[in-house]
Amino acid sequence: MSSIPFDIVGFDLDGTLIDTSGDLAAAVNHAIGTIGRAPFPAADIHPFVGKGARVMLQCALDASGGYDEALLMRLLPILLDYYAQNLAIHSMPYPGLVQALDELAGHGVRLAICTNKAERFTLPLMRQIGLSDRFAAIVGGDTVGVSKPDPAPIRAMVERAGGGRAIFVGDTINDIAGARNAGIANVAVGFGFLDGPIEQLEADAVIHHFDELVPLLERWSG
Repeated sequence: MSSIPFDIVGFDLDGTLIDTSGDLAAAVNHAIGTIGRAPFPAADIHPFVGKGARVMLQCALDASGGYDEALLMRLLPILLDYYAQNLAIHSMPYPGLVQALDELAGHGVRLAICTNKAERFTLPLMRQIGLSDRFAAIVGGDTVGVSKPDPAPIRAMVERAGGGRAIFVGDTINDIAGARNAGIANVAVGFGFLDGPIEQLEADAVIHHFDELVPLLERWSG
């Protein structure tokens, strides 16, 4: 019998399972480069990541000379098309993730993903990273017509993964609020695309490396 009191451990994708900032930065730089603006170092784009491509592009344009809605809407498809062709050039799992997934599987826990990233990017990214087969369910931002913090996609994730008691791991307020709205426990990671102190998320627990996840779940009470 598993010593982990959950049937399903669900994860956000960007900033939680995978550090996608390098490929997202490359897509932003490609888009703004088409109008002659200089590229940002990836580290400078990191604070723009985590709230969707539109916000990321908007922040980059604002920081590089401003924009209007027409320019934003012209460049967004350029960014998205480039990203779709370059999903896993720089993206990689966070340290300790694969071992944690192995340990969770060894406990008989089912794994699942609920991300606000659209399926057209999520599914091929997970295949290219080589992790798709580890997850019983993958729910994207457009899978059920709404995205986190609405509870519907997290509930869909749980249902598609076979049901049972679940906990959700993420890095943003959308993740933690979405889990809370769905009535399930949650864990925040301190290494993702945070836009403020992690304490502001008011998660049930916090980890700073994936080697902390399984021990945390083994001693979970309540």
